[in-house]
Amino acid sequence: MVFMQIADVQDEIDHELVSKAQIERKIAQVAAQVSEDYRNKDLVLIAVLKGAVNTMAAFSQALSIPVQMDFMSLSSYGSGTSSSGRITVRQDLSADVRGRHILIVEDIVDSGRTLGWLVQEMQRRGAASVEVFALLEKPSRREVNVAVKYKGYDIPDEFAVGFGLDYNERFRNLDSIAVLKPEVYQGEHA
Repeated sequence: MVFMQIADVQDEIDHELVSKAQIERKIAQVAAQVSEDYRNKDLVLIAVLKGAVNTMAAFSQALSIPVQMDFMSLSSYGSGTSSSGRITVRQDLSADVRGRHILIVEDIVDSGRTLGWLVQEMQRRGAASVEVFALLEKPSRREVNVAVKYKGYDIPDEFAVGFGLDYNERFRNLDSIAVLKPEVYQGEHA
């Protein structure tokens, strides 16, 4: 599979934060642990569209156990680059989570508001357990304390794109995580 590389958009990228190889290693490591932790359990992976799709695809393929995958579309951003704080459900799950083990697969945890809401919502719906795998976290931006059991990489408070992360729906297909040049987003920051 060929993804877009930094060289393809180098005039818009400042520098790389997490390489393709680092992403692949971390996903394989976490998938091995999750496969062990959830062996013989009814596990449902839930990803929030659109950002977590790349992480969900790579992660689910690295697992050695059968799982069900489901998706939600949530919004707290609108068209800007900073969260409005209000969660809107655009598309709900198709699966009933009652009595099932849920692993939320996230591309990035920023403020934690959306993830905090989602964890509480899965608990409210009667999930047997709810845990989180986040490929990336921005600890300096955290406003809501959410437990992330399976951790990827902490990144600085820079405008990151790639591997699902976007700016105006661009850069999601970049094969690594990189920092966007400030002049590209014209003074906005996320």
